[in-house]
Amino acid sequence: MEAKVKKAFEAGIKAYAKAEQLDGAAFAAALAPVYALEKPFLDKAAALDAVFDDNQGFEELREVYFDLLMINFFAEDVQKLEEDYLDSPEWEAIEEETIDRGTELLNIFLYLRECADDEIEPSLDDYLKEFLLVEEDEFQDEYAIYEKIIANQILVDSSFAEISKVAKTLTHEDELKELFYAVMSFFNEPAPSEGTLATYEEAAENKAYDTAIYQIIVNFNK
Repeated sequence: MEAKVKKAFEAGIKAYAKAEQLDGAAFAAALAPVYALEKPFLDKAAALDAVFDDNQGFEELREVYFDLLMINFFAEDVQKLEEDYLDSPEWEAIEEETIDRGTELLNIFLYLRECADDEIEPSLDDYLKEFLLVEEDEFQDEYAIYEKIIANQILVDSSFAEISKVAKTLTHEDELKELFYAVMSFFNEPAPSEGTLATYEEAAENKAYDTAIYQIIVNFNK
């Protein structure tokens, strides 16, 4: 497992298991080998699903760990394949097959990896304008997905309580409802202390999920 993925993988399960009083160590031990499988991506995805099927207590994290599986595939597996594999008909077929899988966290991971490569600090403004290109006419799908984050960018200079207050006003029609609190909080504080994490958790509406997602992003960024 690639180093950044491993940190995120472990931190997310630990946080979720602690909040839900589940056996995180056993779940992690069952899931980790999936990421190391020497198999095509769809086989790895099926293996991931099988582990989640057997561990329903962690179901809420399934699509997030699918994102981690994909970013790990990009980091470790793709370099073992043909140079233009991601432009191949085979990969296009995989993208079509998995179009409804995962979350917007995959874009966050790709952005954070780009920041690390370019040695720049991540920021919400840079993510929206330079990575997602939400101001460009041809990227209005991204604008629609991130509309509530774009409208509430001022929250990056606010408090977790204020971010949570706005998050609670989102409806299920808002595509980033589930991720809003964690994503906005990360750009507010990308390197939280233990005390800051406690404050974040106190303000969370869905403590297990929100804390796990925040820990995943923070640790992927390390």
